[in-house]
Parts: sequence; C-alpha cells; structure tokens
Amino acid sequence: MKKSFIILISMIAAGCADSTNQDAKESQKVKLITLDPGHFHSALVQKSMYADVDSVVHVYAPEGTDVQLHLEKIESYNSRAEDPTKWKEEVYLGDDFMEKMLSEKKGNVVMLAGNNLKKTEYIKRSIAEGFNVYADKPMAIDSKSFEELKQVFSEAKRKKLLLYDIMTERFEINTMLQKEFSLIPEVFGTLEKGTAENPAVTKESVHHFYKYVSGSVLTRPTWFFDVAQEGEGIVDVTTHLVDLIQWECFPDQIIDYKKDIQITNSTRASTDISLSQFQAMTKVNVFPEYLNKYVERDSILKVFSNGEFNYKIRDVHAKVSVKWAFKAPEGTADTHYSIMRGTLANLVIRQGADQLYKPALYIEPIGGATSTFSEKLNAKIKDVQKKYPGVELKKLGKGWEVIVPEKYKESHEAHFAKVTEKFLEYLKNGNIPAWEVPNMIAKYYTTTQALELAKKSK
Repeated sequence: MKKSFIILISMIAAGCADSTNQDAKESQKVKLITLDPGHFHSALVQKSMYADVDSVVHVYAPEGTDVQLHLEKIESYNSRAEDPTKWKEEVYLGDDFMEKMLSEKKGNVVMLAGNNLKKTEYIKRSIAEGFNVYADKPMAIDSKSFEELKQVFSEAKRKKLLLYDIMTERFEINTMLQKEFSLIPEVFGTLEKGTAENPAVTKESVHHFYKYVSGSVLTRPTWFFDVAQEGEGIVDVTTHLVDLIQWECFPDQIIDYKKDIQITNSTRASTDISLSQFQAMTKVNVFPEYLNKYVERDSILKVFSNGEFNYKIRDVHAKVSVKWAFKAPEGTADTHYSIMRGTLANLVIRQGADQLYKPALYIEPIGGATSTFSEKLNAKIKDVQKKYPGVELKKLGKGWEVIVPEKYKESHEAHFAKVTEKFLEYLKNGNIPAWEVPNMIAKYYTTTQALELAKKSK
C-alpha cells in the first residue's frame, strides 16, 4: 500500500510538472495582434505557422471591407488542401479599436500592414504601451512621419522593445547571390564609386496594380490610390531598393544618415488609371470624394506611383527607380533590375522577356571573359556552392549566368515566412544586429528626403 501511495504521489507530481512546463511554454509564446489590416501583406505573414507563435491572433479594426478581405485570406489559408494553417482569429470591430487593443493587451507583438498615413501613429502608440511592433513597409511616408519614427525608435530602445520592418527582398535568391559574389574580391574586385550619370549601383522595380495574390485577383482598397494615405511610389516600393543597397554594398555596417546620405536629384510622375480600371481593382463604381483632387476629365485618376532618385551613400553613387502600370501584358509580370558595378566584373539581375520574366543573375567581367578570370571564378564558385549547394555557372558570350536550382526559387509570398522567422529570432534571443536600427532610420531618411526634393523639382 505504501509503495502504491508513493507511486501515485510521483505520478501526480510528474503531471503537475508537465502542466507547469506546458504553461511556461505557452507563456513564452509570441501572441500576435493584427491592427487595422488594410494591405494583403498583413495576411501573408500568416500564410505559414510558426513554432513560437500562438495560434490565436487578436484582430482589432474598424468595420469595413479591409478587415473582411483580411479575414477571408486567413480563412483560405486555414482551409487549403495542402498544409493548411490553424489560425484562430478573435476579432474586435469598432471605432474604438485602438483604445480596445491598448487596454486589453491580448498580445505582445502588434503586426501592421495597412493605411500608411496612420501607420507611424499606430507604431508610436503601440510602442508607448509596451508592445513590440512588426510592420510592413513603409513605416514613414514623409519628413514629418520620419521625425516621429526616429523618436519612436529611441523610445523602443529605452523600453527594450523590438520595432522591425518586413524586408522580404533580402530573401530572394538572386539578390542573395548577387551579394555573395560581391564579397569575392577575386571575382568582383571592389565596388566602383560611380557618378550621378553612371551610378555604381542601380535598382529598378516595375509593378502592376492589377495582380493575383494567393491565386485570386487582388481587391485593392480605394485608399491605396490616394498617395496621401498610401504614400507616393518614391517612398513605398523604393524602401526595399534602398534597403538592398545598404545591405549589399555595406554589409554589417552602420549607416549614419546625417553624414552618409546625400540626395542629388529626384523626380516623380503619375500613372493614369481609368474609372473602369479602378472598378476592376476595387469593386467600387465611383471615385471616392477624397480622390477627386487627383481626377482629370472626370474619369482619369492620376496616381503619383512613379519615382526615381540619385543619391550618394558614403562615396558611392546609387540610383533607385520605381514604375507602376495598371496590368502586366499577357505572359509578363512585375520585374526587377539590379546592377552592382565592380572593378573586375558587373553583377546584374535581369527579369525581362529573355529571362521569361523570372529573375536571373549574370556575372559580366570588365574587358571580357579572359582565361585568368575564368580560372578564378571557377575556383571561387566552389566556396559559393558550400553555402548554396547546386548553384552552377553557364558560360555566355559576355560572361556567365548563375544557374539556381528550383529548390531556392521561392515566391515573394513565401519570403514573408522567412523574414518573420528572422524577426522571431531577434525577439526571442535579443540578437538583432547593431546596424539594423540605424540603417532602418537611414533608409526612411533617404526615401522621405527624395520625396521632398522631387516635390520641389519641376
């Protein structure tokens, strides 16, 4: 009897210990809050599940189409046949959604992707109340919001909170390999300084308003076409391009925006959207009143989604440009062009018709592919293959194409899981690199200053 009693006590103790351990694991989980989702990126963060993230996500938003479209996308991920997610959305809808979120404190990470006019304020209030913030770009769309964002970063540091933006393009394989080859002096040499007329680094991005996301035609919110709410193109997509220039050209280095950045010239232009095109994208039959100031001839909406600027980052000349069209011609898609000019070779990413609108990386030696350069490249590719097994080289007339195995070719949507995992690592281990925050500040200074200059230019 005594022995049985001891065994029973041991079993109870073990059960209590297991329960305590389970409770501890649950308390350590990241608990997501989605605040006022208005951009499809808010849903893409939840296209995958994460080990350290609670499956219950609290959503706070005003009533309307934006939040409903968000919830429909989450449900589509939960109900898909292959590898369905298991998110449970607990939703609060009402005009006081922000105050409700701040008072209830149902999570520890606020996820933001929506109206960019409101985003900096949402970030500010979330950090002030002790939430970590994981935000879609851009976190600032003009000089005023940039100044506010700087102060928020200081507040986050003081409170030991993580404020981080979603830079998916760092996880595109051709961009990763472009950076990798640029770090091999025997192949790339050193980065040229360039000039304003012939920059050392150029990054160009072409996007389309009408597009498919997760297999369906994307419904755009009407405010997306108001640059006062979405931000002009020169401060939106260019966030990625400026980030990549910093990340590739000055890896692991802190950029001081006060002394390292100088905008030399900047321009902006509109994309004309007809009412029928607007209807196809928004499912709304008339332009809202707040868009009327951009409408010409009663039916043409002028959206300042295009921009280009040249700037110096330290002593390197760089150029960034973004263009938006209504819809990609049949068989085409969004495209990205990037060149890093080295003293020994240029590293070029192309994504045009010759590449079947899939990005491809080329190594083009200065002065042609000599036997000496070929020998060095063939020796150094072995180092790249240790990190990226299966990557090969294909000889072309001007140089080489870098052949990338299919296993590395993930979609833009898949990159959201990669950057989210990096955010979760930083949050859990407190190991965010010293350069990340100052370089986020430098990035938003660059884009917002470029906008200021473009508005002053004819």
